[in-house]
Amino acid sequence: MKAVTHSIRRVFFTGIIVSLPLVITIFVFKFLFETFDNLLGPLVTSIIRGLGAPIGQEYHLPGIGLVSTVALVFLIGLVSANYMGRKLWAYGEAALTRIPIIRSVYVATKQVIDTFSTNSSNAFRKVVIIEYPRKGMHSLGFITGKTSGEVRDRLGRDMVNVFIPTTPNPTSGFLLLVPQEDVMELEMAVEDGVKMIVSCGLVTPERYNTPTGPDGRSVGAARLTTDGND
Repeated sequence: MKAVTHSIRRVFFTGIIVSLPLVITIFVFKFLFETFDNLLGPLVTSIIRGLGAPIGQEYHLPGIGLVSTVALVFLIGLVSANYMGRKLWAYGEAALTRIPIIRSVYVATKQVIDTFSTNSSNAFRKVVIIEYPRKGMHSLGFITGKTSGEVRDRLGRDMVNVFIPTTPNPTSGFLLLVPQEDVMELEMAVEDGVKMIVSCGLVTPERYNTPTGPDGRSVGAARLTTDGND
């Protein structure tokens, strides 16, 4: 009897593990659909009703809000792609950043999006390991550039800017100025590094087949290409 109970429990938990990613995916897409559909859905439905369409007061056209939102976003992108559109958007953005409370939220959100957008693909150049927060412990980070300007002059040595993100939210973290020789560069893709951090280490990228030296580090790990030409 105990063996049967154990088998049933094992099968049940296997079912949970297998089905959970699908359930979460459905939930996320359902949430996104309903959110975007409710943005413009009621307004567009009212406009269609005002044009004479036989639609009841309580009826909501499913998906019309999502389609309208996508169309609006596309229109904004189309307008902002030309010179006059960029000028108008810049004026509107300048006016928005003058409003005290809205300014804080808008600027912070814009900085995060700019950091992780495709237009800033060079923001994170390499995945690295550094000895942090103390000797014997290591953290995963991203090279954001080579330390230059006054900071470089004051330190008097070659340093690398390394961003150490928090987990599971990688939009916050610490900027560390690390000596170039103390940075271990990985062959791991930046996207894989982000996945590992967001998953709290549960998602680990496949091992990269790169030659290693006697110390276990990949050959050329200490050689950093942070001159912006990667």
